[in-house]
Amino acid sequence: MDPTVARAALARDTDSTDAGVRNLLLKAGALQNAILTSANFSIIATDEKGIIQLFNVGAERMLGYRADEVVNRISPSDIHDPQEVRARAAALTRELGTVIAPGFEALAFKASREIEDIYELTYIAKDGSRFPAIVSITALRDDYGVIIGYLLIGTDNSVRKRVESELKEAMAAAEKANRAKSDFLSSMSHELRTPLNAILGFAQLLETGAPSPTPMQKRNIEQILKAGWYLLELINEILDLALIESGKLTLSKEPVLLAEVMLECRAMIEPQARQRGIGMTFPHFDEPTYVNADRTRVKQVLINLLFNAVKYNRPQGTVAVECDLSLPDSIRINVRDTGVGLSPEQLAQLFQPFNRLGQKAGVEEGTGIGLVVTKRLVERMGGTIGVESVAGEGSVFWIEFEKAQAPRLPTPEQEQAALARQQTPDGTPLRTLLYVEDNPANLELVEQLVARRSDLRLLSAADGSLGIEYARACLPEVILMDINLPGLSGIEAMKILHADPTTSHIPIIALSANAIPRDVEKGLEAGFFNYITKPIVVEKFMDALDAALSVAAKTRGNLDGAPAP
Repeated sequence: MDPTVARAALARDTDSTDAGVRNLLLKAGALQNAILTSANFSIIATDEKGIIQLFNVGAERMLGYRADEVVNRISPSDIHDPQEVRARAAALTRELGTVIAPGFEALAFKASREIEDIYELTYIAKDGSRFPAIVSITALRDDYGVIIGYLLIGTDNSVRKRVESELKEAMAAAEKANRAKSDFLSSMSHELRTPLNAILGFAQLLETGAPSPTPMQKRNIEQILKAGWYLLELINEILDLALIESGKLTLSKEPVLLAEVMLECRAMIEPQARQRGIGMTFPHFDEPTYVNADRTRVKQVLINLLFNAVKYNRPQGTVAVECDLSLPDSIRINVRDTGVGLSPEQLAQLFQPFNRLGQKAGVEEGTGIGLVVTKRLVERMGGTIGVESVAGEGSVFWIEFEKAQAPRLPTPEQEQAALARQQTPDGTPLRTLLYVEDNPANLELVEQLVARRSDLRLLSAADGSLGIEYARACLPEVILMDINLPGLSGIEAMKILHADPTTSHIPIIALSANAIPRDVEKGLEAGFFNYITKPIVVEKFMDALDAALSVAAKTRGNLDGAPAP
Protein backbone atom coordinates (compact mmCIF):
# COMPACT_ATOMS: atom_id res chain seq x y z
CA MET A 1 0.00 0.00 0.00
CA ASP A 2 1.13 3.50 -0.79
CA PRO A 3 2.59 5.06 2.40
CA THR A 4 0.66 8.23 1.74
CA VAL A 5 -2.58 6.33 1.52
CA ALA A 6 -1.74 4.39 4.69
CA ARG A 7 -1.01 7.57 6.62
CA ALA A 8 -4.29 9.07 5.43
CA ALA A 9 -6.22 5.97 6.49
CA LEU A 10 -4.51 5.96 9.91
CA ALA A 11 -5.36 9.62 10.37
CA ARG A 12 -8.98 8.95 9.53
CA ASP A 13 -9.09 6.06 12.04
CA THR A 14 -7.48 8.19 14.73
CA ASP A 15 -9.89 11.02 14.09
CA SER A 16 -12.78 8.58 14.27
CA THR A 17 -11.53 7.15 17.58
CA ASP A 18 -10.97 10.58 19.03
CA ALA A 19 -14.48 11.60 17.97
CA GLY A 20 -15.93 8.51 19.64
CA VAL A 21 -14.06 9.21 22.85
CA ARG A 22 -15.14 12.83 22.76
CA ASN A 23 -18.77 11.73 22.24
CA LEU A 24 -18.56 9.32 25.17
CA LEU A 25 -17.06 11.99 27.38
CA LEU A 26 -19.71 14.47 26.30
CA LYS A 27 -22.44 11.92 26.99
CA ALA A 28 -20.92 11.07 30.37
CA GLY A 29 -20.67 14.74 31.18
CA ALA A 30 -24.25 15.30 30.10
CA LEU A 31 -25.37 12.37 32.23
CA GLN A 32 -23.37 13.63 35.21
CA ASN A 33 -24.74 17.13 34.72
CA ALA A 34 -28.33 15.81 34.51
CA ILE A 35 -27.86 13.87 37.74
CA LEU A 36 -26.24 16.71 39.64
CA THR A 37 -28.80 19.28 38.49
CA SER A 38 -31.84 17.01 39.07
CA ALA A 39 -34.50 18.84 41.06
CA ASN A 40 -36.30 15.62 42.04
CA PHE A 41 -33.47 13.85 43.90
CA SER A 42 -31.19 15.17 46.58
CA ILE A 43 -27.61 14.12 45.80
CA ILE A 44 -25.09 14.63 48.57
CA ALA A 45 -21.46 13.45 48.42
CA THR A 46 -19.05 13.44 51.37
CA ASP A 47 -15.33 12.91 51.85
CA GLU A 48 -13.94 9.96 53.76
CA LYS A 49 -14.62 11.79 57.06
CA GLY A 50 -18.29 12.27 56.22
CA ILE A 51 -18.12 16.03 55.54
CA ILE A 52 -20.36 17.20 52.71
CA GLN A 53 -18.45 18.01 49.48
CA LEU A 54 -21.33 18.06 46.99
CA PHE A 55 -24.87 19.37 47.47
CA ASN A 56 -26.93 19.35 44.26
CA VAL A 57 -29.91 21.43 43.12
CA GLY A 58 -32.38 18.77 44.29
CA ALA A 59 -30.85 18.81 47.78
CA GLU A 60 -31.09 22.62 47.85
CA ARG A 61 -34.74 22.53 46.81
CA MET A 62 -35.61 19.69 49.20
CA LEU A 63 -33.76 20.94 52.30
CA GLY A 64 -33.73 24.72 51.79
CA TYR A 65 -29.96 25.15 52.18
CA ARG A 66 -27.65 26.69 49.56
CA ALA A 67 -24.70 24.50 48.66
CA ASP A 68 -22.20 27.02 50.06
CA GLU A 69 -23.95 26.82 53.45
CA VAL A 70 -23.22 23.11 53.88
CA VAL A 71 -20.19 22.16 51.73
CA ASN A 72 -17.10 21.65 53.92
CA ARG A 73 -19.21 22.67 56.93
CA ILE A 74 -21.50 19.83 58.10
CA SER A 75 -22.13 16.09 57.68
CA PRO A 76 -25.39 14.51 56.46
CA SER A 77 -26.12 13.48 60.06
CA ASP A 78 -26.58 17.17 60.90
CA ILE A 79 -29.68 17.35 58.69
CA HIS A 80 -31.22 14.11 59.97
CA ASP A 81 -33.42 13.56 63.02
CA PRO A 82 -30.99 13.39 66.00
CA GLN A 83 -32.86 10.52 67.64
CA GLU A 84 -32.56 8.44 64.47
CA VAL A 85 -28.85 9.30 64.25
CA ARG A 86 -28.26 8.17 67.84
CA ALA A 87 -30.34 5.03 67.34
CA ARG A 88 -28.33 4.01 64.24
CA ALA A 89 -25.05 4.72 66.02
CA ALA A 90 -26.15 2.61 69.02
CA ALA A 91 -27.25 -0.24 66.76
CA LEU A 92 -23.90 -0.23 64.96
CA THR A 93 -22.06 -0.11 68.27
CA ARG A 94 -23.85 -3.30 69.32
CA GLU A 95 -23.31 -4.95 65.93
CA LEU A 96 -19.62 -4.11 65.48
CA GLY A 97 -18.57 -4.26 69.13
CA THR A 98 -16.94 -0.84 68.73
CA VAL A 99 -18.22 2.48 70.00
CA ILE A 100 -19.55 4.47 67.04
CA ALA A 101 -20.09 8.18 67.64
CA PRO A 102 -23.25 9.78 66.21
CA GLY A 103 -22.42 11.31 62.86
CA PHE A 104 -19.87 8.63 61.96
CA GLU A 105 -22.21 5.65 61.78
CA ALA A 106 -22.41 5.80 57.98
CA LEU A 107 -18.63 5.40 57.70
CA ALA A 108 -18.55 2.46 60.10
CA PHE A 109 -21.56 0.90 58.45
CA LYS A 110 -20.10 1.11 54.96
CA ALA A 111 -16.71 -0.02 56.10
CA SER A 112 -18.24 -3.10 57.73
CA ARG A 113 -20.74 -3.98 55.02
CA GLU A 114 -19.19 -2.66 51.79
CA ILE A 115 -22.62 -2.67 50.18
CA GLU A 116 -25.25 -0.15 49.21
CA ASP A 117 -28.03 0.29 51.75
CA ILE A 118 -31.36 2.07 51.70
CA TYR A 119 -32.76 3.80 54.79
CA GLU A 120 -36.03 5.44 55.69
CA LEU A 121 -34.88 8.64 57.38
CA THR A 122 -36.37 11.87 58.62
CA TYR A 123 -34.74 14.92 57.01
CA ILE A 124 -34.79 18.30 58.80
CA ALA A 125 -34.93 21.28 56.45
CA LYS A 126 -33.33 24.66 57.07
CA ASP A 127 -36.64 26.10 58.31
CA GLY A 128 -36.94 23.31 60.90
CA SER A 129 -39.66 21.36 59.07
CA ARG A 130 -39.35 17.58 58.95
CA PHE A 131 -40.27 15.13 56.24
CA PRO A 132 -39.69 11.41 55.61
CA ALA A 133 -37.15 10.48 52.95
CA ILE A 134 -35.78 7.33 51.37
CA VAL A 135 -31.99 7.58 51.16
CA SER A 136 -29.56 5.30 49.35
CA ILE A 137 -26.00 5.36 50.75
CA THR A 138 -23.10 4.06 48.65
CA ALA A 139 -19.38 4.00 49.50
CA LEU A 140 -17.11 5.72 46.92
CA ARG A 141 -13.73 4.04 46.34
CA ASP A 142 -10.54 4.86 44.49
CA ASP A 143 -8.73 2.53 42.07
CA TYR A 144 -7.19 0.70 45.03
CA GLY A 145 -10.51 0.03 46.79
CA VAL A 146 -9.94 2.60 49.50
CA ILE A 147 -13.06 4.47 50.64
CA ILE A 148 -12.75 8.14 49.66
CA GLY A 149 -16.27 9.27 50.44
CA TYR A 150 -19.97 8.48 50.45
CA LEU A 151 -22.82 9.20 48.05
CA LEU A 152 -26.33 9.78 49.43
CA ILE A 153 -29.22 9.88 46.97
CA GLY A 154 -32.56 10.77 48.55
CA THR A 155 -36.18 11.31 47.57
CA ASP A 156 -39.03 12.89 49.47
CA ASN A 157 -41.26 10.13 50.86
CA SER A 158 -44.01 12.39 52.24
CA VAL A 159 -46.62 11.54 49.62
CA ARG A 160 -46.23 7.77 50.03
CA LYS A 161 -46.28 8.07 53.82
CA ARG A 162 -49.38 10.24 53.68
CA VAL A 163 -51.11 7.78 51.37
CA GLU A 164 -50.14 4.88 53.65
CA SER A 165 -51.43 6.76 56.68
CA GLU A 166 -54.70 7.63 54.95
CA LEU A 167 -55.08 4.02 53.82
CA LYS A 168 -54.53 2.74 57.36
CA GLU A 169 -57.05 5.24 58.71
CA ALA A 170 -59.56 4.24 56.03
CA MET A 171 -59.06 0.53 56.79
CA ALA A 172 -59.43 1.17 60.54
CA ALA A 173 -62.60 3.18 59.92
CA ALA A 174 -63.98 0.45 57.65
CA GLU A 175 -63.21 -2.25 60.24
CA LYS A 176 -64.81 -0.14 62.97
CA ALA A 177 -67.90 0.43 60.82
CA ASN A 178 -68.06 -3.27 59.98
CA ARG A 179 -67.81 -4.22 63.67
CA ALA A 180 -70.48 -1.66 64.54
CA LYS A 181 -72.75 -3.03 61.81
CA SER A 182 -72.20 -6.62 62.94
CA ASP A 183 -72.73 -5.72 66.60
CA PHE A 184 -75.93 -3.88 65.68
CA LEU A 185 -77.23 -6.80 63.63
CA SER A 186 -76.39 -9.24 66.40
CA SER A 187 -78.06 -7.06 69.04
CA MET A 188 -81.16 -6.47 66.92
CA SER A 189 -81.47 -10.15 66.08
CA HIS A 190 -81.54 -11.00 69.77
CA GLU A 191 -83.97 -8.18 70.54
CA LEU A 192 -86.36 -9.29 67.78
CA ARG A 193 -86.61 -12.78 69.22
CA THR A 194 -88.50 -11.62 72.32
CA PRO A 195 -91.59 -10.19 70.58
CA LEU A 196 -91.39 -12.91 67.92
CA ASN A 197 -91.51 -15.55 70.63
CA ALA A 198 -94.78 -14.04 71.90
CA ILE A 199 -96.24 -13.83 68.36
CA LEU A 200 -95.46 -17.46 67.52
CA GLY A 201 -96.34 -18.74 70.98
CA PHE A 202 -99.79 -17.14 71.22
CA ALA A 203 -100.56 -17.96 67.55
CA GLN A 204 -99.90 -21.64 68.30
CA LEU A 205 -102.11 -21.41 71.38
CA LEU A 206 -104.91 -19.96 69.26
CA GLU A 207 -104.43 -22.70 66.66
CA THR A 208 -104.81 -25.50 69.22
CA GLY A 209 -107.12 -23.77 71.70
CA ALA A 210 -110.72 -24.49 72.58
CA PRO A 211 -113.10 -23.78 71.09
CA SER A 212 -111.42 -24.53 67.79
CA PRO A 213 -110.95 -21.53 65.50
CA THR A 214 -113.32 -21.04 62.61
CA PRO A 215 -112.05 -21.89 59.10
CA MET A 216 -111.41 -18.17 58.44
CA GLN A 217 -109.58 -17.75 61.75
CA LYS A 218 -107.55 -20.88 61.06
CA ARG A 219 -106.38 -19.52 57.69
CA ASN A 220 -105.44 -16.21 59.34
CA ILE A 221 -103.51 -18.01 62.08
CA GLU A 222 -101.69 -20.11 59.47
CA GLN A 223 -100.60 -16.93 57.71
CA ILE A 224 -99.35 -15.46 61.00
CA LEU A 225 -97.40 -18.63 61.78
CA LYS A 226 -95.98 -18.90 58.27
CA ALA A 227 -94.76 -15.29 58.33
CA GLY A 228 -93.46 -15.69 61.89
CA TRP A 229 -91.41 -18.81 61.17
CA TYR A 230 -90.04 -17.19 58.01
CA LEU A 231 -89.05 -14.10 60.01
CA LEU A 232 -87.33 -16.33 62.57
CA GLU A 233 -85.34 -18.01 59.77
CA LEU A 234 -84.29 -14.59 58.47
CA ILE A 235 -83.21 -13.46 61.97
CA ASN A 236 -81.16 -16.64 62.48
CA GLU A 237 -79.36 -16.20 59.14
CA ILE A 238 -78.62 -12.52 59.79
CA LEU A 239 -77.32 -13.40 63.26
CA ASP A 240 -75.01 -16.07 61.85
CA LEU A 241 -73.67 -13.66 59.22
CA ALA A 242 -73.16 -10.94 61.84
CA LEU A 243 -71.29 -13.32 64.15
CA ILE A 244 -69.00 -14.49 61.34
CA GLU A 245 -68.22 -10.97 60.10
CA SER A 246 -67.58 -9.63 63.61
CA GLY A 247 -65.16 -12.47 64.34
CA LYS A 248 -67.19 -13.55 67.39
CA LEU A 249 -68.19 -16.94 66.00
CA THR A 250 -66.20 -19.65 67.78
CA LEU A 251 -65.58 -23.02 66.19
CA SER A 252 -64.37 -26.27 67.70
CA LYS A 253 -62.40 -28.29 65.13
CA GLU A 254 -62.28 -31.95 66.07
CA PRO A 255 -62.95 -35.34 64.44
CA VAL A 256 -66.53 -35.46 63.12
CA LEU A 257 -68.04 -38.80 62.10
CA LEU A 258 -69.73 -38.17 58.75
CA ALA A 259 -72.13 -41.11 58.94
CA GLU A 260 -73.73 -39.76 62.13
CA VAL A 261 -74.02 -36.20 60.81
CA MET A 262 -75.58 -37.37 57.54
CA LEU A 263 -78.04 -39.59 59.39
CA GLU A 264 -79.23 -36.59 61.43
CA CYS A 265 -79.46 -34.41 58.31
CA ARG A 266 -81.42 -37.09 56.49
CA ALA A 267 -83.94 -37.32 59.32
CA MET A 268 -84.52 -33.57 59.12
CA ILE A 269 -84.70 -33.16 55.32
CA GLU A 270 -86.43 -36.33 54.06
CA PRO A 271 -89.93 -35.38 55.32
CA GLN A 272 -89.80 -32.13 53.32
CA ALA A 273 -88.46 -34.02 50.29
CA ARG A 274 -91.32 -36.54 50.45
CA GLN A 275 -93.89 -33.74 50.58
CA ARG A 276 -92.48 -32.41 47.29
CA GLY A 277 -92.05 -35.84 45.68
CA ILE A 278 -88.24 -35.55 45.71
CA GLY A 279 -86.24 -38.78 46.03
CA MET A 280 -83.09 -38.74 48.16
CA THR A 281 -80.05 -41.03 48.33
CA PHE A 282 -77.19 -40.95 50.85
CA PRO A 283 -73.79 -42.68 50.79
CA HIS A 284 -73.02 -45.89 52.68
CA PHE A 285 -69.78 -45.87 54.66
CA ASP A 286 -67.94 -49.20 54.88
CA GLU A 287 -65.74 -47.89 57.68
CA PRO A 288 -65.84 -44.91 60.06
CA THR A 289 -64.97 -41.73 58.15
CA TYR A 290 -64.00 -38.53 59.97
CA VAL A 291 -63.34 -34.93 58.94
CA ASN A 292 -61.62 -32.24 60.99
CA ALA A 293 -64.31 -29.61 61.53
CA ASP A 294 -66.95 -28.25 63.92
CA ARG A 295 -69.72 -30.82 64.15
CA THR A 296 -72.57 -28.36 64.67
CA ARG A 297 -71.48 -26.18 61.76
CA VAL A 298 -70.90 -29.13 59.41
CA LYS A 299 -74.45 -30.18 60.11
CA GLN A 300 -75.69 -26.63 59.46
CA VAL A 301 -73.80 -26.48 56.14
CA LEU A 302 -75.15 -29.82 54.93
CA ILE A 303 -78.73 -29.02 55.95
CA ASN A 304 -78.56 -25.72 54.07
CA LEU A 305 -77.25 -27.37 50.88
CA LEU A 306 -79.79 -30.19 51.13
CA PHE A 307 -82.65 -27.81 51.82
CA ASN A 308 -81.76 -25.75 48.73
CA ALA A 309 -81.42 -28.89 46.62
CA VAL A 310 -84.98 -29.89 47.60
CA LYS A 311 -86.42 -26.39 47.49
CA TYR A 312 -85.24 -25.54 43.95
CA ASN A 313 -85.65 -28.99 42.41
CA ARG A 314 -88.08 -30.16 39.74
CA PRO A 315 -91.26 -32.03 40.70
CA GLN A 316 -90.42 -35.72 41.15
CA GLY A 317 -86.73 -34.84 40.97
CA THR A 318 -83.86 -36.38 42.91
CA VAL A 319 -81.15 -35.30 45.35
CA ALA A 320 -78.04 -37.48 45.69
CA VAL A 321 -75.44 -37.05 48.40
CA GLU A 322 -72.08 -38.52 47.40
CA CYS A 323 -68.83 -38.86 49.32
CA ASP A 324 -65.47 -38.91 47.50
CA LEU A 325 -62.79 -40.57 49.63
CA SER A 326 -60.14 -40.75 46.88
CA LEU A 327 -58.48 -37.41 47.64
CA PRO A 328 -55.17 -37.74 49.52
CA ASP A 329 -55.76 -35.35 52.44
CA SER A 330 -59.39 -34.30 52.24
CA ILE A 331 -62.92 -35.65 51.77
CA ARG A 332 -65.34 -34.16 49.26
CA ILE A 333 -69.10 -34.25 49.80
CA ASN A 334 -71.28 -33.64 46.74
CA VAL A 335 -74.95 -32.61 46.89
CA ARG A 336 -76.32 -33.30 43.40
CA ASP A 337 -79.80 -32.17 42.31
CA THR A 338 -81.93 -32.34 39.16
CA GLY A 339 -83.13 -28.74 39.36
CA VAL A 340 -83.16 -26.08 36.65
CA GLY A 341 -79.43 -25.41 36.99
CA LEU A 342 -77.59 -22.11 36.84
CA SER A 343 -76.21 -20.03 34.00
CA PRO A 344 -72.59 -18.76 34.06
CA GLU A 345 -73.91 -15.28 34.96
CA GLN A 346 -75.83 -16.70 37.92
CA LEU A 347 -72.83 -18.73 39.08
CA ALA A 348 -70.76 -15.53 39.19
CA GLN A 349 -73.29 -13.96 41.59
CA LEU A 350 -74.02 -17.06 43.64
CA PHE A 351 -72.37 -16.16 46.96
CA GLN A 352 -73.44 -12.50 47.12
CA PRO A 353 -75.55 -11.52 50.18
CA PHE A 354 -79.27 -10.96 49.52
CA ASN A 355 -78.88 -11.98 45.86
CA ARG A 356 -81.53 -14.58 45.03
CA LEU A 357 -80.50 -14.87 41.35
CA GLY A 358 -83.80 -13.64 39.98
CA GLN A 359 -85.91 -15.78 42.35
CA LYS A 360 -87.44 -12.75 44.14
CA ALA A 361 -90.66 -13.00 42.20
CA GLY A 362 -90.81 -16.80 42.43
CA VAL A 363 -93.04 -18.90 44.65
CA GLU A 364 -90.17 -19.97 46.91
CA GLU A 365 -89.36 -17.70 49.83
CA GLY A 366 -85.77 -16.99 50.73
CA THR A 367 -83.36 -14.41 52.10
CA GLY A 368 -80.36 -14.79 49.84
CA ILE A 369 -78.11 -15.12 52.91
CA GLY A 370 -77.97 -18.90 53.39
CA LEU A 371 -75.28 -19.67 50.82
CA VAL A 372 -73.16 -16.73 51.99
CA VAL A 373 -73.26 -18.06 55.56
CA THR A 374 -72.55 -21.58 54.28
CA LYS A 375 -69.48 -20.45 52.31
CA ARG A 376 -68.03 -18.46 55.18
CA LEU A 377 -68.62 -21.27 57.67
CA VAL A 378 -66.87 -23.77 55.41
CA GLU A 379 -63.90 -21.45 54.95
CA ARG A 380 -63.69 -20.68 58.69
CA MET A 381 -63.38 -24.42 59.27
CA GLY A 382 -60.48 -24.59 56.80
CA GLY A 383 -62.57 -26.20 54.06
CA THR A 384 -63.50 -25.22 50.51
CA ILE A 385 -66.84 -24.97 48.73
CA GLY A 386 -67.74 -24.88 45.06
CA VAL A 387 -70.48 -25.53 42.55
CA GLU A 388 -70.79 -27.04 39.08
CA SER A 389 -73.98 -26.42 37.17
CA VAL A 390 -75.50 -26.61 33.71
CA ALA A 391 -78.64 -24.62 32.97
CA GLY A 392 -81.56 -27.01 32.47
CA GLU A 393 -79.71 -30.05 33.87
CA GLY A 394 -79.11 -29.41 37.57
CA SER A 395 -76.31 -28.48 39.96
CA VAL A 396 -73.67 -30.09 42.14
CA PHE A 397 -72.66 -28.19 45.26
CA TRP A 398 -69.55 -29.64 46.87
CA ILE A 399 -67.62 -29.07 50.08
CA GLU A 400 -64.21 -30.40 51.08
CA PHE A 401 -62.83 -30.87 54.59
CA GLU A 402 -59.54 -32.18 55.90
CA LYS A 403 -59.49 -35.87 56.72
CA ALA A 404 -59.20 -36.74 60.42
CA GLN A 405 -58.41 -39.79 62.48
CA ALA A 406 -60.93 -41.18 64.96
CA PRO A 407 -60.71 -39.69 68.48
CA ARG A 408 -57.83 -41.34 70.21
CA LEU A 409 -58.77 -44.01 72.74
CA PRO A 410 -56.43 -44.70 75.65
CA THR A 411 -53.23 -46.59 74.79
CA PRO A 412 -52.54 -49.83 76.69
CA GLU A 413 -50.12 -47.90 78.95
CA GLN A 414 -52.74 -45.26 79.66
CA GLU A 415 -55.34 -47.95 80.33
CA GLN A 416 -53.04 -49.57 82.87
CA ALA A 417 -52.47 -46.22 84.58
CA ALA A 418 -56.20 -45.58 84.65
CA LEU A 419 -56.89 -49.07 86.05
CA ALA A 420 -54.26 -48.60 88.73
CA ARG A 421 -56.03 -45.52 90.09
CA GLN A 422 -59.51 -47.08 89.83
CA GLN A 423 -59.19 -49.04 93.02
CA THR A 424 -61.77 -47.58 95.39
CA PRO A 425 -62.55 -48.85 98.89
CA ASP A 426 -65.63 -50.95 99.33
CA GLY A 427 -68.66 -48.92 100.29
CA THR A 428 -67.54 -45.81 98.37
CA PRO A 429 -70.72 -43.97 97.40
CA LEU A 430 -71.62 -43.77 93.72
CA ARG A 431 -71.07 -40.27 92.35
CA THR A 432 -72.71 -38.78 89.28
CA LEU A 433 -71.04 -36.94 86.39
CA LEU A 434 -72.92 -34.99 83.73
CA TYR A 435 -71.25 -34.62 80.32
CA VAL A 436 -72.76 -31.97 78.02
CA GLU A 437 -71.50 -32.87 74.53
CA ASP A 438 -73.04 -33.00 71.04
CA ASN A 439 -70.34 -35.12 69.38
CA PRO A 440 -71.14 -38.84 69.86
CA ALA A 441 -67.52 -39.87 69.26
CA ASN A 442 -66.29 -37.65 72.09
CA LEU A 443 -69.10 -38.87 74.32
CA GLU A 444 -68.17 -42.50 73.66
CA LEU A 445 -64.54 -41.81 74.58
CA VAL A 446 -65.46 -40.28 77.95
CA GLU A 447 -68.00 -43.07 78.58
CA GLN A 448 -65.20 -45.62 78.18
CA LEU A 449 -62.94 -43.69 80.55
CA VAL A 450 -65.62 -43.26 83.22
CA ALA A 451 -66.74 -46.92 82.86
CA ARG A 452 -63.40 -47.95 84.35
CA ARG A 453 -64.27 -46.15 87.59
CA SER A 454 -66.59 -48.23 89.76
CA ASP A 455 -67.46 -45.18 91.88
CA LEU A 456 -68.79 -43.09 88.98
CA ARG A 457 -71.81 -43.04 86.74
CA LEU A 458 -72.20 -40.82 83.69
CA LEU A 459 -75.23 -38.90 82.40
CA SER A 460 -75.10 -37.06 79.09
CA ALA A 461 -76.92 -34.18 77.40
CA ALA A 462 -76.58 -33.17 73.74
CA ASP A 463 -76.92 -29.39 74.15
CA GLY A 464 -76.60 -26.63 76.73
CA SER A 465 -80.29 -26.18 77.44
CA LEU A 466 -80.81 -29.90 78.10
CA GLY A 467 -77.64 -29.94 80.19
CA ILE A 468 -79.03 -27.19 82.43
CA GLU A 469 -82.26 -29.16 82.92
CA TYR A 470 -80.35 -32.35 83.79
CA ALA A 471 -78.08 -30.48 86.20
CA ARG A 472 -81.05 -28.96 88.05
CA ALA A 473 -82.90 -32.26 88.19
CA CYS A 474 -80.03 -34.64 89.05
CA LEU A 475 -77.54 -32.36 90.87
CA PRO A 476 -74.40 -34.21 89.70
CA GLU A 477 -71.16 -33.94 91.67
CA VAL A 478 -69.23 -32.66 88.61
CA ILE A 479 -70.22 -31.38 85.17
CA LEU A 480 -68.07 -31.82 82.05
CA MET A 481 -68.96 -29.14 79.50
CA ASP A 482 -68.09 -28.81 75.81
CA ILE A 483 -67.67 -25.17 74.73
CA ASN A 484 -69.08 -25.15 71.19
CA LEU A 485 -72.55 -26.58 71.61
CA PRO A 486 -75.54 -26.11 69.32
CA GLY A 487 -77.67 -23.19 70.46
CA LEU A 488 -76.52 -22.23 73.94
CA SER A 489 -72.71 -22.27 74.21
CA GLY A 490 -70.91 -24.09 77.01
CA ILE A 491 -69.77 -20.78 78.54
CA GLU A 492 -73.34 -19.44 78.55
CA ALA A 493 -74.66 -22.68 80.08
CA MET A 494 -71.94 -22.57 82.75
CA LYS A 495 -72.87 -18.98 83.71
CA ILE A 496 -76.56 -19.90 84.00
CA LEU A 497 -75.71 -22.84 86.27
CA HIS A 498 -73.43 -20.67 88.43
CA ALA A 499 -76.18 -18.05 88.77
CA ASP A 500 -78.70 -20.66 89.99
CA PRO A 501 -78.44 -21.25 93.79
CA THR A 502 -79.30 -24.94 93.36
CA THR A 503 -76.40 -25.62 90.97
CA SER A 504 -73.90 -22.82 91.71
CA HIS A 505 -71.76 -25.13 93.91
CA ILE A 506 -71.15 -27.77 91.19
CA PRO A 507 -67.61 -27.71 89.73
CA ILE A 508 -67.78 -27.45 85.94
CA ILE A 509 -64.82 -28.65 83.85
CA ALA A 510 -64.49 -27.40 80.27
CA LEU A 511 -63.69 -30.19 77.81
CA SER A 512 -62.95 -28.51 74.49
CA ALA A 513 -60.99 -28.65 71.26
CA ASN A 514 -60.40 -24.87 71.54
CA ALA A 515 -56.85 -25.43 72.71
CA ILE A 516 -54.91 -22.19 72.12
CA PRO A 517 -53.66 -20.59 75.36
CA ARG A 518 -55.97 -17.58 75.07
CA ASP A 519 -59.02 -19.88 74.80
CA VAL A 520 -57.94 -21.69 77.97
CA GLU A 521 -57.37 -18.37 79.78
CA LYS A 522 -60.77 -17.04 78.72
CA GLY A 523 -62.47 -20.24 79.86
CA LEU A 524 -60.86 -20.15 83.30
CA GLU A 525 -61.57 -16.41 83.63
CA ALA A 526 -65.22 -17.10 82.76
CA GLY A 527 -65.53 -19.42 85.75
CA PHE A 528 -64.70 -23.02 84.76
CA PHE A 529 -63.16 -25.11 87.54
CA ASN A 530 -60.64 -26.53 85.07
CA TYR A 531 -60.09 -26.57 81.31
CA ILE A 532 -59.13 -29.83 79.58
CA THR A 533 -58.23 -29.71 75.89
CA LYS A 534 -58.96 -32.39 73.31
CA PRO A 535 -57.55 -34.86 72.42
CA ILE A 536 -57.78 -35.98 76.01
CA VAL A 537 -54.66 -36.96 77.95
CA VAL A 538 -56.07 -39.63 80.27
CA GLU A 539 -53.82 -38.92 83.25
CA LYS A 540 -54.52 -35.19 83.09
CA PHE A 541 -58.25 -35.82 82.69
CA MET A 542 -58.36 -38.14 85.70
CA ASP A 543 -56.37 -35.67 87.83
CA ALA A 544 -58.79 -32.86 86.99
CA LEU A 545 -61.77 -35.13 87.67
CA ASP A 546 -60.44 -36.24 91.06
CA ALA A 547 -59.71 -32.63 92.06
CA ALA A 548 -63.25 -31.58 91.12
CA LEU A 549 -64.77 -34.58 92.95
CA SER A 550 -62.78 -33.71 96.06
CA VAL A 551 -64.07 -30.11 96.01
CA ALA A 552 -67.61 -31.36 95.34
CA ALA A 553 -67.43 -33.72 98.34
CA LYS A 554 -66.31 -30.93 100.67
CA THR A 555 -68.94 -28.55 99.35
CA ARG A 556 -71.70 -31.14 99.67
CA GLY A 557 -70.58 -31.96 103.19
CA ASN A 558 -70.80 -28.28 104.12
CA LEU A 559 -74.22 -27.96 102.50
CA ASP A 560 -75.54 -31.04 104.33
CA GLY A 561 -73.98 -30.00 107.63
CA ALA A 562 -71.95 -33.20 107.76
CA PRO A 563 -68.17 -33.38 108.14
CA ALA A 564 -66.38 -33.52 104.83
CA PRO A 565 -64.56 -36.77 104.10
